[in-house]
Amino acid sequence: MDLAGILPVVILASVLPWCVLAELEVGQMGGGSLHPRPRPKRGWIWSQIFVEEEDPTPRIIGKLKSNSDTGDLSIKYVLSGEGAGELFQIDEYTGEISVLKKLDREEKASYVLQAQAIDRRSNQPMEPESEFIVKVQDINDNAPVFLNKPYVSSIPEMSPVGTTVVQVTATDEDDPMFGNNAKLIYSIQQGEPYFSVEPKTGMIVTSWPNMDREAREGYLVVVQVKDMMGLSGGYSASTTVTITLTDVNDNGPVFQHNLYMFQVSESAPVGTTVGRVMADDGDVGANARMNYSLKDLEESSTFTIRTDPVTQEGIVLLAKPLDYERKRRFAISVDAVNDLIDTRYLSVNEFRDLTNVKIIVVDEDEAPVFRAPLYEWKVPENAAVGTTVGAVSARDVDEAGNPIRYSIAKSSGTKDVFRIDPNNGTVIVAKPLDRETSDWHNLTVAAKETRTSDLSSSVEVAVKVLDVNDNVPSLAAEYRPYICEGTEAGEIIQLISATDPDDPDGGHHLYFSMAPDKHINPNFTIRDNQDNTAGILARRSTFTRRDRAQYLLPVVVTDSGSPALSSTSTLTVRVCACQPAGHCASGGVEALVLSMGFGLQTLLGVLAGLVLLTEQSC
Repeated sequence: MDLAGILPVVILASVLPWCVLAELEVGQMGGGSLHPRPRPKRGWIWSQIFVEEEDPTPRIIGKLKSNSDTGDLSIKYVLSGEGAGELFQIDEYTGEISVLKKLDREEKASYVLQAQAIDRRSNQPMEPESEFIVKVQDINDNAPVFLNKPYVSSIPEMSPVGTTVVQVTATDEDDPMFGNNAKLIYSIQQGEPYFSVEPKTGMIVTSWPNMDREAREGYLVVVQVKDMMGLSGGYSASTTVTITLTDVNDNGPVFQHNLYMFQVSESAPVGTTVGRVMADDGDVGANARMNYSLKDLEESSTFTIRTDPVTQEGIVLLAKPLDYERKRRFAISVDAVNDLIDTRYLSVNEFRDLTNVKIIVVDEDEAPVFRAPLYEWKVPENAAVGTTVGAVSARDVDEAGNPIRYSIAKSSGTKDVFRIDPNNGTVIVAKPLDRETSDWHNLTVAAKETRTSDLSSSVEVAVKVLDVNDNVPSLAAEYRPYICEGTEAGEIIQLISATDPDDPDGGHHLYFSMAPDKHINPNFTIRDNQDNTAGILARRSTFTRRDRAQYLLPVVVTDSGSPALSSTSTLTVRVCACQPAGHCASGGVEALVLSMGFGLQTLLGVLAGLVLLTEQSC
């Protein structure tokens, strides 16, 4: 036959909750039909069996029967597949299928099983194997769960009604295709009338017009979700949504006072903070930033104002020195304007405010003021004691006009080199000067008020000592010149230079010459290089140590001062049997050898022989 001999009995729990069994038999193989209908075509037959989840009662859920079964227990029914023997079993004699344990649809929604009828005598299948599905039917056993909770969101203040805030989403593990178990409905539990929620989508929107951040910045909204379309008997869950209103520029600056009064000392330095003004702005962040400016330009030129980036205060600063005797009161206006202007909320003029500031200059007893910030004088080093170097001058700028007394508070270099007249500030030379010892003297001169106060001030005085030609030049080093045997006439044997402690304005210019003599020196001459150096040259070519071992050469160095000063140094020029590279070997051995007429190699051989004889005798 072409149709399977086994047909699962279908229990439709949703339609037949009383679990009616329907049984269908198919005609015997090779025999007549038990029912007056045509034999169906042989083939596989499968269907579904529905089992409600979470029912712990073992029960029969269906029955299989072969039309070959005559009731003599010769047919054995066998069940295999998912859960066979553990969750499902079949009565091998009657073909009844039972569920043994409660099932959980959320763990597994369906099971695929196979059933077969076996001849007990031949152990051969009576019909082809039949496959069917046991589908677990859902019950409402899961509560909805919110995802990503808790929710945090923000919207700009003044947002219109209906502005989307955030969407909350819940899930339900029950079967969305079966009944209303997983059909969810959202509602607001807390947060009305400011916010509402779309029941089906969970979308939260504003429902109150023009919410003002400055009045209330944050809201806590509680949203509830129910399954079963919100009907009684279902499950529910809730979540919180924290909603913050972000700032928009809907407030302009407003000064706290219409008039500010400040005082500042006339001695205050430029940059001193005179006072602070403050314009309140209900906004925050960039919307609250503002710039301050001074309006009365003529009056305000003495002052400036800047914005404190942290406190947003206007800091009034002193821009010019003050003088109580010249001007004692200032009246200025301060303007505060928002950096950002948004005309959607306010007009342009509403983003600014104006206030008045009065500044009183306080009189101070000021210290004497020198007429110059720095004094610099020059004096020659040969100036006589009592010579006037210069004079300082200070005055009392106060109305009292107190007399001033002067003193030297500090000096560098030699102590007490200068003296000052305490009444008129004239500085004179008190000790002889020497530029070569100290070419600059730095003085600190103090001026002190008398009579009403002891206020004092000081000024720096720099005295430069000018050079006079009072030092003789001299050779720069202790030269030890030598001349090699065989030197040609005109060759330079030594380059010399000289120094002079003086420091003439045009720089040093030193001259070199031979010492005056009745006869011209036949051996050497000096060539002045005109750059404060000179060369000593040989005048002949016949120098030998056997003739003469050394020569004395006086050298005269003259400076360019007025009057010119000079010195004479005598150089000793040795005659040397130089090495091939022109180097003159030093030491007594060479001189001894040359005086005895021996060569150096010969002497070394003699010394080596003496050492050998000494070792043998020992």
